[in-house]
Amino acid sequence: MIRRPTAQSVLDRFHHPAQIIVTAFAVAAGIGTALLASPLAGESGEPTRLIDALFTAVSAVCVTGLVVVDTGGHWSAFGEVTIMLLIQAGGLGIMTLATLFAVMISGRLGLRARMWAQAETKTLQPADLRRVIRNVVLFSLATEAVIATVLTIRFATGYGEQLGRAAYLGLFHAVSAFNNAGFGLWPDNLVRFATDAWICLPIAAGVVIGGLGFPVVFELFRSWRHPRSWSVLTRITVVVTAALLLAGFLVFTITEWGNPRTLGPMDVPGKLLAGFFTGVMPRTAGFNSLDVAAMEPTSWLATDMLMFIGGGSAGTAGGIKVTTFAVLAYVLWAELRGETRVNAGHRRLTAAVQRQALTIALLSVALVIVSTYVLLAITPHSLDKLLFETISAFATVGLSTGITAALTPAGQLLVALLMFAGRVGPATLFSALALRTRVRRYELPEEQVIVG
Repeated sequence: MIRRPTAQSVLDRFHHPAQIIVTAFAVAAGIGTALLASPLAGESGEPTRLIDALFTAVSAVCVTGLVVVDTGGHWSAFGEVTIMLLIQAGGLGIMTLATLFAVMISGRLGLRARMWAQAETKTLQPADLRRVIRNVVLFSLATEAVIATVLTIRFATGYGEQLGRAAYLGLFHAVSAFNNAGFGLWPDNLVRFATDAWICLPIAAGVVIGGLGFPVVFELFRSWRHPRSWSVLTRITVVVTAALLLAGFLVFTITEWGNPRTLGPMDVPGKLLAGFFTGVMPRTAGFNSLDVAAMEPTSWLATDMLMFIGGGSAGTAGGIKVTTFAVLAYVLWAELRGETRVNAGHRRLTAAVQRQALTIALLSVALVIVSTYVLLAITPHSLDKLLFETISAFATVGLSTGITAALTPAGQLLVALLMFAGRVGPATLFSALALRTRVRRYELPEEQVIVG
């Protein structure tokens, strides 16, 4: 007698939580590709090219925002709603949603399901996972609702949009902002709203809140009045995020102040607003209120660095994460001071955390360098533009100098793979390929090696 495989037996074949996460994102991207390739998704009623549908689906579910076709002009309402749902699913995490549905249906979770959801949400303890996931979903939806309401009122009162259309625009851009996706429904993204604080500030707020990471946001809600009680994760995330936001604001405002193609024609308040907005977006959002292609090369380089660092852990942002960046900085500082232990505030960072940070950083650097090299070999574009595109894709940012649609199909496929790798994370992606963790049951003699 042949036994039909049950859902549990299929899931049991995955020996590592990372495997199911990678698979879930791949399935979501595949479903999105099929929907976007259908005639219903195109404004013209014709099927969309498979490569364009695939690229857009991956960009949406990986909350990146890079596009090869005009989002508002090419896609129908069905296509735009599909993109918005993919953004929402990708932002919350496929496994977070799957775990929530499991709770709703069965009222309980198995240990393996808890492990999967823990790996996606990066919670430190699996004990109250159902409560954590419920709070994540409710907080996300509530934040998006507030941003959507503000944007709806502004679109209706300031730009004469009908209430239904204004609500649709507000909801789409609220979801895109909170999930750090950067999809806009205008050909110039948000350039036409560069000096409108009622549009730019709510979107920037959504980007920052979503990019802090859910554990940090929840801790700030509980104890924002008592900074001394904050965990090391929260302290690092808040301090480094604030420092990078300030640095981005100063760099872009000063560099682009006299550029006649960006900040030059604006008045002082407009320049300050656009400079701040431009400094926020490399937190891996991808919206732009300035023409990125018209920015100075020094601004491109600064954007490269900010995009690569990214936002907070366990949130909607990408990049190597500010915690990884901070841990490496602590390691560097300890080495320069000749200390044998790496401390962060009044806590000691474990060797495992240091190795994880180093692994993520080096894998990310390797992927960016190799991908840029390949794109240089198969496309006619310059190094600075391709490096910008590669980092934007890997860090799931979505900013572009305007070459995305001009890339060859092979180049677009490579960029799509980079977006996927950046969303699931280098460590998650490569650990998913390993069937088990190998533990060495013996120690080798130590040996000093000359470095440097």
